[in-house]
Amino acid sequence: MVRNIIYIIGSMLFFFSGIVAYGIILNLRENTLEEELQENNITELKNITIWVDRRNYKLYLLSDSIKVKTYNVVFGRNSNSIKLSKNDYVTPKGEYTICSIDTNNTYYKKLFLNFPNQQDAAEALREKIITPDDFLKISNSIKNHECSYSETQLGADIGIQGTGDYNIIFKNLPFVFNWTNGSIALSNENIDELISVVSLGTKVTIEN
Repeated sequence: MVRNIIYIIGSMLFFFSGIVAYGIILNLRENTLEEELQENNITELKNITIWVDRRNYKLYLLSDSIKVKTYNVVFGRNSNSIKLSKNDYVTPKGEYTICSIDTNNTYYKKLFLNFPNQQDAAEALREKIITPDDFLKISNSIKNHECSYSETQLGADIGIQGTGDYNIIFKNLPFVFNWTNGSIALSNENIDELISVVSLGTKVTIEN
């Protein structure tokens, strides 16, 4: 009995190690941002924006609306299209901006987005998810170019983040595994690249 259990555990570990090894091989083919710039003869990034494609699990870094580099990303554990609560683990869709940059985050580094935006707040108010007072506080934070007021049912802890201590595992999985609270996750190395070129106010579009 014990021998069978050891055999099963060993087989599972061997299988999982093989999956990670395959992911490592795939990642070796990925160019760095610097290599992408060199290959496309781009000497300067201008009017940087980010476009996130939820359907295809991609994040695109754009310069003057031209795609500079494509990143593999994963999302919230819940695949619904509309975020109604800070506890529903849904990645929202809409037009946002980077409102804060955290270089010492639980998930390594994080670009916070101004979720909920004005449209999110208006829809939540209409559905009675938030109160008129909540709506006013969210609106004021947006007008002041701050991260959105967080003490409502919608919360505000949404952003683009790394994977933290488990980076070596998550970045080398050759399949999609959504695990976040609704944020957009990519490898620690890739969040480093983004942080090196974006700034507060950079526009981020999240689409289905």
